[in-house]
Amino acid sequence: MTKIIFLDAAGTLFDVRGSVGEVYGKFARRWGVTVSNEELNAAFFQSFADSNPMAFPGRELAKIPQLEFEWWQAVAAKAFQIAGVFNQFSDFPKFFLELYAYFATAEPWFVYPDVLPALNKWQQQGIELAVVSNFDSRIYAVLKALNLAEYFTSVTISTEVGAAKPQSQIFTAALQKHNCLAENVLHIGDSFKADYCGAKNAGLNAIWLNRQQEKIDSGKLNLTDSQKVEEFPSLDFI
Repeated sequence: MTKIIFLDAAGTLFDVRGSVGEVYGKFARRWGVTVSNEELNAAFFQSFADSNPMAFPGRELAKIPQLEFEWWQAVAAKAFQIAGVFNQFSDFPKFFLELYAYFATAEPWFVYPDVLPALNKWQQQGIELAVVSNFDSRIYAVLKALNLAEYFTSVTISTEVGAAKPQSQIFTAALQKHNCLAENVLHIGDSFKADYCGAKNAGLNAIWLNRQQEKIDSGKLNLTDSQKVEEFPSLDFI
């Protein structure tokens, strides 16, 4: 019996309006740097994919926000380097400071239309809700700004745990906050590897929220069992 539902954040509850490339491009133009949004978007995802997971094991909690900032600044700098316009910035650190603060507000995000109906339904059913995400500590401000914070009794993020999904430690840390067994928890997220495989391998029940209708090779499933992948295109079907 499911008593608690863990949910991923970005890509599951909310997402970027338009694209990351559009937001980065808009801010870059304010600094006199012109670049194609599409090219910048592709460069961002290449940079993001090449980066180490955003987790800082063994580091003091007080130092985490600065480490997060530096991690994201490196990702952004590499994206603009890939796009070939990094050297056009007169003061990249100052530019990035503005960009980073912007993503802590509601402005660049939208909440998926299936989210509030699902959260209200589960809350009425007496199911406890929690966020488990590889987001950084801006998640607290973003959830509040998007009027989502009140639904969740806990938030567990990779930077504070020192382990990022699909590592089992982040799920274990979330379970400990609720003093519950993994078998009584359902995790829902949009990443097949990080959310679905990560949760299953940590002993949780899991649903892959396949919003983009991605295809996977069933012969390459990184799971401890061979069960059929449980997936839905939206929260409406769960």
